[in-house]
Amino acid sequence: MNKWHGIGRLTKDPDCRYSQTGTCVARYVLAIDRRFKREETDYIPCVALGKAGEFAEKYLFKGMKIAVTGRIETGSYVNKNGTKIYTTDIIVEEQDFVESKKNAEPKAEPKEDLQKSEGFMDIPENVEEQLPFL
Repeated sequence: MNKWHGIGRLTKDPDCRYSQTGTCVARYVLAIDRRFKREETDYIPCVALGKAGEFAEKYLFKGMKIAVTGRIETGSYVNKNGTKIYTTDIIVEEQDFVESKKNAEPKAEPKEDLQKSEGFMDIPENVEEQLPFL
C-alpha cells in the first residue's frame, strides 16, 4: 500500500501551470516539523493534479497549514550537465484546511488613519442638520 499523510505549512504559494491537455498541475512544498526535534524540519514536495491543482491554485497560499493525503512517487531525469537526478514527490489525493480561516489569512497592515484616530472616525460639522431625527 502506497499511502502518505502529513500536516505542515506551505513554504510559498503553489506554482500552478497547465498542461497541453488543460490539466492543472500545482506544485508546492510542505514544511513539516519533526515530532521530537522542533528545530529540525522536513520539506516535502507535493504535486496536485486536475481539480486538486485548481483547488490549490485558488485557496492555498504561503504559510497556510494544511493536511495532505497522497501517494509517494519516485522518478529521475538527466539534467543539463548530464547528471542523473532522482526525485521523490507526493501526488496529492486529498488536501484539507487544518486551521480556521482567521488564523490562516495573512495579516493585513492596519490603515494609518485608524491608528491615529484609535478606530474612531471624525464626526463632520453640522451633522445635526443632516439627521432625520432629533
